[in-house]
Amino acid sequence: MSFLLFLAAAALIAVSPGPGIFYVAARTLADGRGVGLASSLGTGLGGLVHVVAGSLGISAIILASAELFAVVKFVGALYLVWLGIKTYQRAGRALSLENEPVGDKRAFRDGVLVEALNPKTAAFFLAFIPQFLDPAGANPTLQFIVLGAISVTLNTLADVVVVLMASATRTQLIGRPHLMRRLTQGSGVFIAGLGLSLALARRPANG
Repeated sequence: MSFLLFLAAAALIAVSPGPGIFYVAARTLADGRGVGLASSLGTGLGGLVHVVAGSLGISAIILASAELFAVVKFVGALYLVWLGIKTYQRAGRALSLENEPVGDKRAFRDGVLVEALNPKTAAFFLAFIPQFLDPAGANPTLQFIVLGAISVTLNTLADVVVVLMASATRTQLIGRPHLMRRLTQGSGVFIAGLGLSLALARRPANG
């Protein structure tokens, strides 16, 4: 029963609009489906980094230290702002579907770094996963990793669906350069805005 409750809660969280979904949607609208899918896989791997770090107690150490939390937060925020600026600057370039301006490998790397450098993700896993651990079960570390991996998988699947939807929208606009330029600029502003939002995030009170 506890596992079914976990699946229901994790699925609900996965489909709820959040920074991760908005990030991959913005990358897709700006640079295409390939970049969006690579970004989704990258943020998924970045999420697994937090799962492993949480299971080993590393995330708890970061959240408990105001200094470490601030360093990770601001590095992640600056990276997002930089990505947003670069996306904005690319507006108007390479607007054909056959000539995407950003490589999938770079987008995958960006996704990993964006998610791995987001301490809010670490705080989420530390607050969410322990509620469903079986105290009578063996190896709580392994339980944490398994449940965390399931949560990350559901999040990634939701991101992929969003990417496909955003890609369909982009396909409709690719023949309209003016709108595509505005769309790309807007995506860049939005990604930078995610960075500013992260920079303003507060450390959990119980961290």
